[in-house]
Amino acid sequence: MSKSRVSSRASSAGTLPTDGSSQANGAALPFLTRDKPFGWFLLITATVAWVASATLVLERLELYRNPNAALSCDVNPWISCGSVMQKSQAAIFGFPNPFIGIVAFAVVITTAMALLSGAKLGRWYWIGVQTGITLGMALVCWFWFQALYVIAILCPYCMVVWSMMIPLFVWTTVRNLNHGVIPAPPALTKFVSEWAWVIVGLLYLAVASTIFFRFMHLFLGGGAG
Repeated sequence: MSKSRVSSRASSAGTLPTDGSSQANGAALPFLTRDKPFGWFLLITATVAWVASATLVLERLELYRNPNAALSCDVNPWISCGSVMQKSQAAIFGFPNPFIGIVAFAVVITTAMALLSGAKLGRWYWIGVQTGITLGMALVCWFWFQALYVIAILCPYCMVVWSMMIPLFVWTTVRNLNHGVIPAPPALTKFVSEWAWVIVGLLYLAVASTIFFRFMHLFLGGGAG
């Protein structure tokens, strides 16, 4: 059999590339993992998270100017960005954590714009995106634990970032599985693709449940407990 026939059959089979591009048969890919839909998804989630991070930066600068300032997110002793900002966990690298979000989400927004403009990004780039978002998710998980079980104060704008990072992490992983960036058995890729939104929903439910049970005395009107 000639090489051209082998190539033709491989192409008709819809074999996915392993270079992180989206030149595979579009019909074989879940809708949200195709370039344009995924670009819009990245743009929306990253922009919301970037705005939340930028707002936190502005609030932090206000506290530098006036340590007694009442911030827009200071609702009560248990929901207060200002109180959280005064803790060491709010600057784990020696500067306010939101500056990380300002830079990181700007990169994601840039990636989204590249996809929407029709750019084809190499596998090395997607490995970098996956690594960055995975590290970001790990940081969010760490801060979630610190906020609930160590500081015991919630930051509303931080929770906005959490809510965007969860689908961003899940769907970036799904995208990279489907495009061959992350090597995985087809059965695993199919399972994760079909259950992606369920996974996102379960993670939301887990976060909401931990918040409820941690602050149950407030939700049930038991006072400070």
